[in-house]
Amino acid sequence: MVALLLQDVGVAQSSFSTYFRSCHVDGSTTIYDYKNDRWFFSDSTDAHERTLPASTFKIMNSLIALQTGVLKDPYEVIAWDGEDKKLFGKSMPVWNRDTDLRSAYKNSTIWFYVELARRIGRDTYRHYLHILDFGNGDLSERGTDFWNYGNFGVSPVDQIHFLVRLYDNALPFSVEAMHAVKSIMVSDSTDGSIFRDKTGWARQGNKDIGWWVGYVETQGNVYFFATRITKSVLAENPDFAECRKYITKRILKEIMARNQD
Repeated sequence: MVALLLQDVGVAQSSFSTYFRSCHVDGSTTIYDYKNDRWFFSDSTDAHERTLPASTFKIMNSLIALQTGVLKDPYEVIAWDGEDKKLFGKSMPVWNRDTDLRSAYKNSTIWFYVELARRIGRDTYRHYLHILDFGNGDLSERGTDFWNYGNFGVSPVDQIHFLVRLYDNALPFSVEAMHAVKSIMVSDSTDGSIFRDKTGWARQGNKDIGWWVGYVETQGNVYFFATRITKSVLAENPDFAECRKYITKRILKEIMARNQD
């Protein structure tokens, strides 16, 4: 396992800012080059700031649910309650069905994970967040999904530390649970690379917060990434969701090309 003692060894890349400007968003991308034990920051200050993790917390949620037996396996189905489910006021037909963990992760089905959280309970969350040193530990939000609302905060650096330990099977979860979650995280496996990741979108204050976190396994190396972009909730930006991946992939491409030189 890589030690991941984060010091001032990260490479700040001001050239990366052009991708954020082209998308008309603020934020940062943080990359960890596993083989060479090297960090890259588009904004090293933002990389340490904590905000709501939104649906990226589904990685953690899935692990806890499997570890505690709240779900016996990724195929256990939870019944839909029959109510039309919405996101930011928009109907989400893909959520209106009985669902298992694999489908809920792929479709980012909020109600499924809210039900898991109700069964897991806050004390169990406090236990795991404490022993994992993940985020700011603020679970004061009265609603169930504290990862979407309230004051719980996670930084891009927090995300990558957690993901590296998951990759190394070094988290306090069973190997079976970690393998199951890594399996459902796969979003793409073309051109000799495997992406395992999760997007997220939350509103905090007057900002939209968009995440894309995960890692890509290439031939001979693994690159961990955490991109978090923001914009005003009043700003029209139809490309906001797509920009999370657009920015990350452009930066990854630059870093990988340099490693091949």
